[in-house]
Amino acid sequence: MAKKTVKSVSFNAMVKFFMKSYGVPTKKDILKLHERLDRIEKLIKSSCETKSRINTGADKKITTGSSAMTASDVVVNVINKSDSDGIDFATLKDITGFEEKKLRNIIFRLNKTGKITRKSRGVYIL
Repeated sequence: MAKKTVKSVSFNAMVKFFMKSYGVPTKKDILKLHERLDRIEKLIKSSCETKSRINTGADKKITTGSSAMTASDVVVNVINKSDSDGIDFATLKDITGFEEKKLRNIIFRLNKTGKITRKSRGVYIL
């Protein structure tokens, strides 16, 4: 009769086997996750900083006392200073320095709230 030999398994090997089979993260896995999170945080922080640098700065240039005027205030002031014939979109864009999309949104909002009125197509008055 042949004897069967039983191979003994170490405790560490059993723990590793169960951790792997049940998907329990190891210290090494957690450290890798921390490194990835740090990289993501740095990317987010750098993208926020670049977005703040990209701004046209038109809102920051015009200040009254201690508070800065909003973009809507700038547009209303420019329209207010224009003659009674009103001011067209192209002139408004040149004076304010705002991008077309931003200016269109501001004009839409001001028109909707009744702060400005549309005299004719592309011409606005108070």
